Amino acid sequence: MTFDLEIRDESIRLGQLLKLSGLVDDGAHARAVIEVGEVSVNGEVEIRRGRQVRVGDLIAFEGNTLRVVQA
Repeated sequence: MTFDLEIRDESIRLGQLLKLSGLVDDGAHARAVIEVGEVSVNGEVEIRRGRQVRVGDLIAFEGNTLRVVQA
């Protein structure tokens, strides 16, 4: 399933984005799934929680794809 996620600023950290989307419950859960390689950004596995995600990026996690769009 693909859905758009609006952000207000130019970028957002990956961990924050996962929390904002509701795909994870909290920062600890976000950190855990990112560190074990369960999240990809633009088709590449990302293990950095602080990775800056920008408008147009695609984030995949647990069968869901988020498209980052400007609010």
